[in-house]
Order: sequence, then structure tokens, then C-alpha cells
Amino acid sequence: MFQRFVGKTALITGGARGQGRGHAIRLAQEGADVIVLDICTTMPTTGYDGPTVEDLAETVRLVEKEGRRALSYVVDTRDYAALKAAVDEGVAELGGLDVVVANAGICTGSRFTDISLEQWNDTIGVNLTGTFHTLKATVPVLIEQGRGGSIVVTSSVAGLRGLPFLADYSASKHALVGLCRSVANEVGQHMIRVNTIHPASVPTGMTTPGLFPLVVEDQHTLGPIFMNGLPATHSSVEDISAAVAWLASDEARHVTGIALPLDIGTLMR
Repeated sequence: MFQRFVGKTALITGGARGQGRGHAIRLAQEGADVIVLDICTTMPTTGYDGPTVEDLAETVRLVEKEGRRALSYVVDTRDYAALKAAVDEGVAELGGLDVVVANAGICTGSRFTDISLEQWNDTIGVNLTGTFHTLKATVPVLIEQGRGGSIVVTSSVAGLRGLPFLADYSASKHALVGLCRSVANEVGQHMIRVNTIHPASVPTGMTTPGLFPLVVEDQHTLGPIFMNGLPATHSSVEDISAAVAWLASDEARHVTGIALPLDIGTLMR
């Protein structure tokens, strides 16, 4: 295992389980102390169980098992004041900030005409506004420290392709690309890098129960959109965490403003 983050601190949103937990563990294995944030509740519009405080505590335990320090906060990233308070407290406690992984997100599946206003507002609020808040709370810290930093934002294949039955999700994930590229241009002079990652299917418990029946129903016209170029149906959390660790490390010190597909080849079709 590399040791690319010794003496560094990483902050991860949506870190109670799934990809966020995987990123926390991987960065800890490489030497980082970790600040982990999560909403720890079930959203009313998603159709799947959300993370719990027990999940968040387990992430902390797994980070500490790697011999690193971990701080956790139950925070809704849509609440900027609470998010900023957690960031400031965690950074003060651990002595700085070097890596930000804006990973918090939700997903729903339905036809565009069936998307409720509540569903739209929840998806845009968590996926886009929550990420904006995360960057707004952390970028000034990185600038003030004067030693650069890396921000990795979790988008999706749906942020590079208009996937059917995911209009609210796809809109939020496309918007992240524009947000991050704009911020990357502004903060590059401070040696702060901002990149987005675009996974395809990653089993994390964020299932969209309404999606599969819709795909089957329209498979003759829309099925090829979901086909992969490699003989795999999904990526593991560890696959995505490996890419995050590289983007966050000094090995990628000249990489900024990119949208990195981790897509099993689906976007080449």
C-alpha cells in the first residue's frame, strides 16, 4: 500500500457507508487522518434506507483500526451553517486540511413526468447545493493555509450522459462538472486542484427500486445505453477509492478540472 497521505487530513462527506466509507478507509491506510460527515437519516424521496449513526461510528472504527485519527459529525450538507461549524471544528482539532472528497449524494429512479417537486428539490439540494456548500466551507481553509490541496467531487456516468429515468439525478451530476471546472479555474493559482469522478454502477445500498422495471419496459430502445464495454456489471467501492486516492495525491499534482470516467467502458459506446 502506498503512503501518500502521511501527515495529511482528509474530509469526506457522505462517509457513513458505501463509497464514502471506502474513501475514508483507503486514505487512512495511506496515512491520512479523516473528518467524516454524513446526514445519517433516510430521505423521504429515495426509496432506500439511508445511513445511520451506527454506520458513521463504524466508519470511524475502521479508520482508527488503520492507526489514524477520525472525527465524525452528523450533518446535512444542505445546512451550510452546521456544515461550516463541523469543518472548522474538525480542521482545528486535526491541525489542517489537505484533501476534500465531496461524496454525499442521493439517487431516485422514475420517468421525468413522474418526478415530484419534493423529489427534485431533495436531489438537487443534496447532490448540487450540498456540494456547493462543501466547497464553500473548505476552499477558504485551503487558500488560507497556503499549501495547496485536492478536491475530488463524486459525480456519475449520469453526469456525462443523459441517462433515462434519472433526470433529476443526471441534472445534478451534470451541474457538478460545471461547478467544479469553474472553481478549478479560480483556485488553481493557489495550487488547489478540483476534479470530478464519474462511476458507473457501484453496489452501495443506494438502490433505485423504480429504475429496473422502467429499463426492462423500454429495453429495445434504451437498453444499449446501459451496456458496458468491459465484461463487468459493476465496479467495487475499492475500485473507486483507488482512483480517488490517486487524484488526491501528489502523483496527480498537475491534474485539475477533469471529469474522470470510472465507467467500465459504457461511455465509449
